[in-house]
Amino acid sequence: MNLPFFYAERIDFSNKIIVLDEETSRHCVQVLRMKRGEQLQLTDGRGNLLTTEIINDHKKSTQVSVLSTVAYEPQPRKISIAISLIKNTGRFEWFLEKATEIGVNGIFPLICERTEKQHFRAGRMKGILVSAMLQSRQVWLPELEEPLGFNDCLQKYHPPQRFIAHCVDDEKRPLGSINNMNTDAMILIGPEGDFTKNEIGLALKENVLPVTLGKTRLRTETAGVVAAAILVLCQRSIFV
Repeated sequence: MNLPFFYAERIDFSNKIIVLDEETSRHCVQVLRMKRGEQLQLTDGRGNLLTTEIINDHKKSTQVSVLSTVAYEPQPRKISIAISLIKNTGRFEWFLEKATEIGVNGIFPLICERTEKQHFRAGRMKGILVSAMLQSRQVWLPELEEPLGFNDCLQKYHPPQRFIAHCVDDEKRPLGSINNMNTDAMILIGPEGDFTKNEIGLALKENVLPVTLGKTRLRTETAGVVAAAILVLCQRSIFV
């Protein structure tokens, strides 16, 4: 049976005693009814997994003793999704959750010409990523950037492979058919109403490869999840 699994953003690895924050302490002691002597696991979201034992079951500042630490290497290929913010915040949060569960390494919110929603609650968004990481029992928290403009994204990020998924009837390749997908990759997903022709043109000038995610037209958040699944599955087929 898996041990209860929690997030601790700042872990002092020189200290064998860790004091859990108030929220985690309350969940351990009041929700799970955990007592002194019981074990739980912690991750810092940077590849470290600690197995610990409760030595003081205080509801606001539970103390645990570190029994063992395992450091996991990151995936050999970094997958990033640059995706437009959307009007329905709940749908965007759903995308964040599912992309994290799938195993995406980076999420970069975009402000495009047709982006309607530009309000971004960074603390809430990070909390969703943390919850999804713990639910899927992963030890790497995806990188989450502040929103940036479409062109700024093109200029700032230059992984070896960059894709843009759009709905214009131009020549495009199915994302899953791309060969040699063994390097870091980023895919750009547009807003409701798609990228503009100007944005698509800018991407093509930067040698971003146009791709399709299938025959049906997808919502922004669905397209992000489909793209994440394709890229992660390609990674696993290459490296696992």
